[in-house]
Amino acid sequence: MPLRRPLSASVVVVTGASSGIGAATAVALAERGASVVLAARRLDALRRVAARCWACGGAALPVVTDVTDPAAVARLAEAATARFGRADAWVNNAGVGLYAPLADAAIDDVRRVIDVNLLGYLNGIQAALPLLDAAGGGVIVNVASVLGDVSVAYLGSYTISKHAVRGLSDTMRQELPDDSVSVCTVLPGSIDTPFYRNAANRVGRRPRPLPPVYPPERVAEAIVRVLCRPRRDVYVGQLSRASAAAWRLRPALAERVLGWYSRRASLTAEPAASTSGNLFTPGDHPAEVDGGFRNGRVRAVNAGLAAGATLGLAGVTFGLVAAVVTRAFRAGGSAPRGTS
Repeated sequence: MPLRRPLSASVVVVTGASSGIGAATAVALAERGASVVLAARRLDALRRVAARCWACGGAALPVVTDVTDPAAVARLAEAATARFGRADAWVNNAGVGLYAPLADAAIDDVRRVIDVNLLGYLNGIQAALPLLDAAGGGVIVNVASVLGDVSVAYLGSYTISKHAVRGLSDTMRQELPDDSVSVCTVLPGSIDTPFYRNAANRVGRRPRPLPPVYPPERVAEAIVRVLCRPRRDVYVGQLSRASAAAWRLRPALAERVLGWYSRRASLTAEPAASTSGNLFTPGDHPAEVDGGFRNGRVRAVNAGLAAGATLGLAGVTFGLVAAVVTRAFRAGGSAPRGTS
């Protein structure tokens, strides 16, 4: 079920709203007249995003929140009700990353990724449902990733968490008693956000997004659309759709293609010191919407690898379709006469 009210009259809670996809989503909603409740760990960054929301016509309330703390998320829900009287939608978007081979990853680091990216979403859902029920229904959006369907090298803990978000969304749809609350999953490909420079890094080289890289505003628009017209799953980016399709059709081959691609394209040659990034503390990086990865130099460096991966995944899909058609044709040609 879509929003009970027009978007211009709706109240939407957005977690991870201090930068990247969350900030872009808050601004996109405010541009349409929605009231937004902004949650993240850095008050200064939230205030900057809130100022942009006010400037483009929407009301905004910044609320400092660590989504791994159920009490803090409950206070976020209370703040939304106290300021705006209700909430019509909740966008779970807060996330952290860890670049580390799983065989060597520190369990505390992995646990923190799962705490934020999965249990933070569950905390949000548990806080959101009473608000949405009181409002007569609404929409929950879980921002996952194409890595909820596929995997790549060096981002194993993030991949685990995003696979689990798919399961969380699917289970919630089964358990909700009626259709008054829609649960939607948005699965972006590589997005140009500060995620990569803020991620924990244990691999000794500077990470970068796997091209093609899309602007965060593209994900924000997908979230706005799904709030108005809920869908079970929404992919953002052509390679994300191709990767997910290839993985379902020929998982072993797609796994090899994406493994080859991610080992070559996800890290630069530039050395980087070991860091926990923003896993446990917000850090002091500038809070911005864009990550600066879509400039000409980055595109030129990675264009060949992106083309190779795209052609490889397309080949996986085409090869399987051709095999199925050929098998069906042979079976039809050898069928006994008089049968259908």
